Amino acid sequence: MGCWYSRLIDKEEMVSRCKARKRYMKQFVKSRHTFSAAHSMYLRSLRNTGSAILQFATSETNLHTPPPPHLTPSPPPLLPHPPPPMSPTSWTTTTTTSTTASSTVQPPPPPPPPVPASSTWDFWDPFMPTSGRSADEEEWEETTTTTATVTASEAAPTTTTTAGARSMTAPPSLITATATTSSSELAVVVSTKSKDLVEIIQELGEYFFKAAKVGGTISTLLEVPTCNINGQASTSKDYRHSPLLWTWGSRSVKWSPVGKFCEEDPTANIGSMGADGKPTHRSTVERLYAWEKKLYQEVKNAEYLKLEHDKKSTTLRKLEMKNADYFKSEKAKKEVEKLESQMMVASQAIETTSAEIIKLRESELSTQLLELVKGLMSMWRSMYEFHQVQMHIVQQLKYLNCIPSTNPTSEIHRQSTLQLELEAQQWHLSFCNLIKAQRDYVQSLIGWLRLSLFQVGNNTVHKTRQESVIYSLCEEWQLAINNAPDKVASEGIKSFLTVIHAIVVQQAEEQKQKKRSDTAFKELEKKVVELRSLENKYGPYRDKSKDPVREKRAKVDTLRAKAEDEKGKYVKSISVTRAMTMNNLQMGLPHVFQAMTGFANVCAQAFESVHNQAKSTEDLHNVKMILP
Repeated sequence: MGCWYSRLIDKEEMVSRCKARKRYMKQFVKSRHTFSAAHSMYLRSLRNTGSAILQFATSETNLHTPPPPHLTPSPPPLLPHPPPPMSPTSWTTTTTTSTTASSTVQPPPPPPPPVPASSTWDFWDPFMPTSGRSADEEEWEETTTTTATVTASEAAPTTTTTAGARSMTAPPSLITATATTSSSELAVVVSTKSKDLVEIIQELGEYFFKAAKVGGTISTLLEVPTCNINGQASTSKDYRHSPLLWTWGSRSVKWSPVGKFCEEDPTANIGSMGADGKPTHRSTVERLYAWEKKLYQEVKNAEYLKLEHDKKSTTLRKLEMKNADYFKSEKAKKEVEKLESQMMVASQAIETTSAEIIKLRESELSTQLLELVKGLMSMWRSMYEFHQVQMHIVQQLKYLNCIPSTNPTSEIHRQSTLQLELEAQQWHLSFCNLIKAQRDYVQSLIGWLRLSLFQVGNNTVHKTRQESVIYSLCEEWQLAINNAPDKVASEGIKSFLTVIHAIVVQQAEEQKQKKRSDTAFKELEKKVVELRSLENKYGPYRDKSKDPVREKRAKVDTLRAKAEDEKGKYVKSISVTRAMTMNNLQMGLPHVFQAMTGFANVCAQAFESVHNQAKSTEDLHNVKMILP
C-alpha cells in the first residue's frame, strides 16, 4: 500500500490505539533494560564507596609517622571535641595509676583489647515477630544488660590521669534506641567499646557491602548482566556480591549494557526460562513487545482490508444498479467475497494475538511485577536497617579526641581522597539514575496497561480479574515512587560529596604551598653557597661601603626570612588540612546517612503497602471467584 494510504489507515482509532500500545511497550522494554543497568550501577557504587572511604581513612591514619627532617613544625591547636569513651577496665587501670603515682613519669594505661573479627554492632531487627523467646532475643537481652551496666559505670565522676594530665569523661549512653514509624517496637544499636578512626570507618564500609548484597533478589528478577574476571558478560545466575578489587588511580569499573530486546518471531522461546524453570521478566517483556508489533501489523492489515472491502462493495452495488455486464459483476462479487474471507482470517489472527498478550500479561507479567514489588520492599527494608546502623556508627566520630597529625599529606593519601570523591560522585549519579529509571519503568508500563485493557475486537471493554490487580498494583507503585523523598537523599549524598571536595581542594592548596616552600629553600640554599664562595674569595673587606660580602649576606638574610615564612605557611596548611579532614568527616557523614535512612524507611513502608494491597485485592477476587 502507498505511504499516503498507510498514513490514512494509521489515523483510524483502532490502528492508532495499537500503534500507541506498541510504542509504550517498546519504551517498557528499554526502561526495563535501563532499570536493570541502573540497579547494577547503584549496588556497585555502594561497594566502591565502602572500599574508597576505608582506604581514605587508612591513609589518613598512616600519617601518624615521624615528620621529614627539614620540617619540625609545632603542633597545631587542638580542636574542641568530647574525649573518647573508655572501657571499665581502662578506668580501673587509670585509677590505679593515679593512686600509685610517684615522682617518676608513669607509663600510659595499657591499650584497649584487640578488635574482634566480627562487628561490635548488634542490630535488633524491628520487623521480627515479638511472640515467643528465641536464642537471638536472649543473646540481645544479655548484651543489653551488660552494656547497661557499663553505661551505669560511665556515669561515674570524671577521672584524671597523672601521665596525661587530661580529664577523660565518658560519652553519652552507648545504647541508642530509635522508634520506628511502622510499629511501637524499637530498633536498638548497641556498641560495646570505643574505636579509632580506621575501626569506625571499617565497620562503616562493611555495612556498605551489606547494603549492596541485599539487592541480589532484584538483580535476579531484572536479569542484571554482570562482567566476570575476563570482562565477558555473564547472566544474573552467576551474580555474586563480593566487593570489587580496588586499585590506585583507576576509575570505577564501568558496566556496559549487553543484549538487545527481541524483535524476532514472538513464538520464539530462546532463553526465556530462568534457573527456577519459570519465564524470566526480560523474556516476558520482550515477547510482549513482539506480540504487540504483530498485533499492530494485523490490525493495520485488517483496516486496509476493511477499506478495500468498502471500496469494492460500492463498486459492486453500482454495477448491479446499472445492470452492467455479467462478467464484470461476477468479478467484482468474487473480489468482495475474497476480501470478506481475508477479513475473517485477519479478525481471527487479531483475536489469537490478543489472547496471547492477555495470557502473557496475566500468567507471567502480573506475577513478576508482584515479585518485583516484594523484592523492592525487602531490599529497602534491609537498606534502612543497614543505613540506620551506619548512622549510629558515624556518630562515634565526634568522640574521637586524637591530636591532629602534623605530617604532610602523602601522594597515596591524596590519590585516596580523589578516589573517594570519584566514588561519591558515582554514588550520587547512580542513585539519581536508579530513581529515574524506576519511574520511567512504571510510567511506560502504566501507559501500556491503560490501552491494553481495552480489547481489540467487537468487545470494546473486557476487564479480567488479573487486569484489575495488575493495574491497581502499578498505580500504587507509581504513587509510591513519585512520593519518595529522593531529593532529600540526593542532597544528602551531594553534601557528603561537597565536604570531600573541600578536602581535595585543601590538599591541593597544601601541595601548592609545599612547592612554594621548597622553591624558597632551594633558592636560599643556592644563595648561601654563593655567599660562602664570596667569603672565601674576599675575606674581611676593608671598605665597608662597598663590601660585596655584606650585600650578599643581606640578600641571603632576606631569602632566609622569606623561606621561613613560606615554611610557616606550609606548616599551617598541613594543620588546616588535618583539622578540616576530621571536621568534615564528623559533619558530613552523619548527614548523608540520616538522609539515606529516612529515604529507605519511606520506601520500605511504601512498597510494603503496595504489596499488601495487591495481595488483598487478589485474595478478594479469588474469594469472589469461589462464591456462587
